[in-house]
Amino acid sequence: MANLPACRAAVKELGTRLAHVGDDVRAHVEDRTISCRISDLDVVLSGRLSDGELVDLTTRVSTEPAQIRLTCSSDDLIDLVDGTLSFPHAWATGRLKLNASMRDVFKLRTLLG
Repeated sequence: MANLPACRAAVKELGTRLAHVGDDVRAHVEDRTISCRISDLDVVLSGRLSDGELVDLTTRVSTEPAQIRLTCSSDDLIDLVDGTLSFPHAWATGRLKLNASMRDVFKLRTLLG
C-alpha cells in the first residue's frame, strides 16, 4: 500500500502533466473541481483545475461534490500515473471508479494515457 505523500505526489504529477500538454489540448481543458478518493487510505485529495494547472490541492473535502471524482486504491493511483496500469483497463475492471462527464473522461484519458 502506497502512503499519503506518494499519493499526493502522484496527483501533483497529474497536475504537472496537465500544465505541460500542448496549447491545443490545454485550450479545451475547462476549469473543474477534482477529487481523488484513495479507498485504502480513507482519504480524499481535492483540488481545482484552473488555467491548465492543478491548484489548491488539499485533503479537505468540499461541501459541493467535485465535477471530476476518482476513486481507486493507493497502489492503483501510483500505477496509473507511472503508466504500469492503463486508464481503460483500470476503469473497465472497476479498479478505477470515475464520476465525470464523458468529455472530462476523454480529457483524463489523454493525461493518463
